Amino acid sequence: MRHESKLVCIVDDDDAVRDALSLLVESAGYEVESFETAVAALASFREHLPACIITDVRMPEMDGLEFQKKLVEDRIPVPVIVITGHGDVPLAVRAMKAGAADFIEKPFTDEAILSSIRQSLEPNKGVVDSAVLELLETLTEREREVLGLLIFGHQNKVIAHRLDISPRTVEIHRARVMEKMKVRSLPELVRTAIQSGIVPQA
Repeated sequence: MRHESKLVCIVDDDDAVRDALSLLVESAGYEVESFETAVAALASFREHLPACIITDVRMPEMDGLEFQKKLVEDRIPVPVIVITGHGDVPLAVRAMKAGAADFIEKPFTDEAILSSIRQSLEPNKGVVDSAVLELLETLTEREREVLGLLIFGHQNKVIAHRLDISPRTVEIHRARVMEKMKVRSLPELVRTAIQSGIVPQA
């Protein structure tokens, strides 16, 4: 098997999403193969490997996270972009810790998908961005504690109890962390933190 340098594999059981993504990705100059199920996609990999995979989470037969796990087990080194309309922080943590190149919530912009594809195909994808490390250095010790609990998926009330502070104080710290890390959503915060080597607290 060999990697196809411009081939993007799209796996989603929603015909409309699959068709729209295919048109978008093709318009950006990539070749596209689309599949309704992860099982069908895996079967195609016997012939050739795509350069990148975009997969939904909730699908019949094999869901996106099971698909991702199967790729790892079969030693298929292809970057995986996970998309979902049911995004939550614990799910993002599972996907990113399992090796996903990115985790994107529906509805997403065209640029979000195309940017994710470009970044996943960069040769230095595994290198931690020094700018992100610099942002992490701006966090206070308490903000780092809140960050660690946030990216594990704990709610504000749980974090407040764990750190013996008020929920309102947690909200303030959370807002400051988001601002300092220059992110707009919790999944984006999770992605940035895990890619930077931060291990979520239990």
